[in-house]
Amino acid sequence: MTAPAYYERYKQLASIEQDKNILIEELLHRITELESAFQQEKLDHERETRFNRNIQLHEMDLMQQIARIKAIMDREPFIVVLLDGAGILFRDEFLQNGEEGGRIAAKKLSSALENYVLSNFPGLDVPKIIARMYVNLKGLGEICARGGITTDPSSLEEFAKGFNNSHPLFDLVDIGADSAHIKIGGIHQAFKLNLYNCHCHQIFLGCSDDSAYAQILVDTLGELDLIGRVSLIEGIPFGEELNSIKASYRVSRFPELFRDTKITPVLAPWKAAVTSKPPPVLTPSPNQRAVSLSRTSTNTSTNASTSLSSTSASPGEFQVVQSKPVAPARLKTVERNKYGQRVDRLDFKSIPRDDMNRLKKLKLCNLYYLLGECTLDNCQHDHSRKLTKNELSILTAIARMTPCRYGLECDDPECTYGHRCPHTDPGKKDCYWGSSCRFDPAAHGIDTNIVKVTKV
Repeated sequence: MTAPAYYERYKQLASIEQDKNILIEELLHRITELESAFQQEKLDHERETRFNRNIQLHEMDLMQQIARIKAIMDREPFIVVLLDGAGILFRDEFLQNGEEGGRIAAKKLSSALENYVLSNFPGLDVPKIIARMYVNLKGLGEICARGGITTDPSSLEEFAKGFNNSHPLFDLVDIGADSAHIKIGGIHQAFKLNLYNCHCHQIFLGCSDDSAYAQILVDTLGELDLIGRVSLIEGIPFGEELNSIKASYRVSRFPELFRDTKITPVLAPWKAAVTSKPPPVLTPSPNQRAVSLSRTSTNTSTNASTSLSSTSASPGEFQVVQSKPVAPARLKTVERNKYGQRVDRLDFKSIPRDDMNRLKKLKLCNLYYLLGECTLDNCQHDHSRKLTKNELSILTAIARMTPCRYGLECDDPECTYGHRCPHTDPGKKDCYWGSSCRFDPAAHGIDTNIVKVTKV
């Protein structure tokens, strides 16, 4: 073999050796990369293992905290009962029995709610019951007297006393005659406060047919997680607005406790007042002026009255004299429009605001000045002033600013309350006060053209 041939073989071998070295270098480089990746993966795995262990420990700690908080939340569970006395009325047998009736009503209300909770909320163990009822006691007493339920309007105060004293968490709040907006505002605030209270497991709302309650319930519909926390109590049937909403809520009725109809008047206000307490006993006095007690008797031919006078009698004695015959009393009427709705003659725009405000501040007794007699016990209103004809007219208008419970259907000619909103014009279904108006929506925009009367 020649030298060139050996040289050629050498070159081939050298090339192969070079390729081998390159391959070895590439393999070593790849091994280095894999070892680095392995170490990084190992570190990541160890980090994740530590992290998962920490997370598990933290989760266990959180679960323990949640369990402790839940135990605290469940420690004092309660339900709240908010009742508007304009729509929720206790049955007659409770109202008739004064303080004892109030105690029995509170006891039966507590028992009925406990049974309802056990039947409908099995996971809730015997919660406390907080009940608050808002009532115009004086107005309700007058209505009960006119409806023949009680003979003494003041017995409702005894009922409230019995109700409040029978249960430490039950309150019957007397809101007075002119605080309907405060009542609804108070119920609204109590409703919202307890709706988000974790200790409160259910709110029972017994409301009247007022648009403000419909708005409260509509607003709550936006809180999908909270709708189940509200139950409605229906006493007197809901009106159109509440009927359209109540399907979204749980509705309960307690017919053994609450009336499902309004109290229908069977006596005129003055008759109810007379039957509510015995006539006063007269004690003669030497310095007593002429005192008259009229007793009018009407028949087909004559009408006479007697009076007691001391003008010609000796001190300490009364002389009975015969007065002049008087004409038979005319029948009183209730004026109505073509729809049969009661129409009271009102002209608020002609009354100076200063005069109206002045008379309001005097706190005059409407029964005394407008009906001629007040026989209510402990009446806190003024009976001592002498009013002019114009002042009596203004007082009549002021009295009409308080809604009558019987609304446009009232057929009591002696009724001093209002039957249509004085701040709305015929045909207009709203007024200055909007949804806060004390009068029902149906009492707005009333046709004031009188076409017929109802004689009483």
